[in-house]
Amino acid sequence: MALTSPDPKRPTLGMAELIAMTSALMALNALSIDIMLPALPDIGRAFDAMGNERQLVITSYVLGFGIAQIFYGPLADALGRRTVLLASLGAYSLATLLCLAAPDFGWMLAARALQGAAAAGTRVIATAVVRDLVSGRKMAQIISIAMTFFMAAPILAPGLGQAILLIASWEWIFAALLAGGGLLWGWMLVRLPETLSIENRIPVRIGSAAKSYWLAAKNRITLGYMMAAAFIFGGLFAFIATAEQVMGELYGLEVWFALAFAGIAAGLAVANIINARIVQRYGMRRISHCAIIAFIIINGGHALYALISEPPFWLFYPLLTLGMMLFGMMGANFSALVMEPAGKRAGTTSALYGSVTAIGGAILGSLIGQSFDGSVFPLLAGMAALGVIAFVIVAITERGQLFGVGEAEPDIPPS
Repeated sequence: MALTSPDPKRPTLGMAELIAMTSALMALNALSIDIMLPALPDIGRAFDAMGNERQLVITSYVLGFGIAQIFYGPLADALGRRTVLLASLGAYSLATLLCLAAPDFGWMLAARALQGAAAAGTRVIATAVVRDLVSGRKMAQIISIAMTFFMAAPILAPGLGQAILLIASWEWIFAALLAGGGLLWGWMLVRLPETLSIENRIPVRIGSAAKSYWLAAKNRITLGYMMAAAFIFGGLFAFIATAEQVMGELYGLEVWFALAFAGIAAGLAVANIINARIVQRYGMRRISHCAIIAFIIINGGHALYALISEPPFWLFYPLLTLGMMLFGMMGANFSALVMEPAGKRAGTTSALYGSVTAIGGAILGSLIGQSFDGSVFPLLAGMAALGVIAFVIVAITERGQLFGVGEAEPDIPPS
């Protein structure tokens, strides 16, 4: 199936290539985070930053990623998707070089924040391009399929990082990211069409940008699911930040940590495959509402067990994997529900959603991660608590009508 774009130089884009592009753009961000996990002890030793401090290599990237998205939204809506994306990928390569040249831990964190800020453009543009071309449950299906392929990054990234460390130093991990960013830039330069027509562009003005963000944020569905997603993402980032300490050190997996992390990421991919298959039949609300309740029950019960006794790995690992799979059932549907009312402000709405979820998730995840005390209880209790707050927000947003009661998800034509 070919999708028509307003770009006279590149008027069509196949559905398969759209999914591949969306997946690759999303994967760059996941790769930039997860490939670092096996290297955190080595980076910590190199910069004399051990213990919970080394989590900041992850957190600083996510914060930069979240803050910058606010600026990419108006730029994407004013200048077009393609120009802004190519600029952000170029900046990503420069920031990666700064990471390699960092003389101390403070500079490393600053360079990582810049790297995340540059990569933020990929997140904004990927979602906006999809919304430009399709809408409704079809959009949810495409995002879910793209996220399935995107999950190859967290499945493979820690193993790739570990493989690099077996033959070279941690600096070569950044060299791999530099190569990946360059290849992606070349692909977008040659193949990506401009999907935002001239007449739908919104000039960059402070007042105009503020108005666009206000119009996006005042929509009840957009605001509610965006806030709920921020709390859910807090649980995800808490897991990512502490994964190496919990599984690599607490449970003694060491070099096998990458394989264990890949198993959890594979569970997330399976969840997205399932969601892609059933979302058109059951709807975004019913699936995500059931998933968030199950997420609370599993993590809450797991936390109570951990309060009494440290869970053995054979119990901890499958329960954690199941909890992360439920996150997958929420993520794509929350994103689609946020974007559905966006119309021609898809870039701004995408930026606002990405910024709020990344900043909120990074702060909440860091608070949970920094409370790591050698046990799994802070992680599990934190995820359960965040799930409860997210559920309350969803219930308020839907005015008590959960599970798709009174659901209206029309296939609004792309603007």
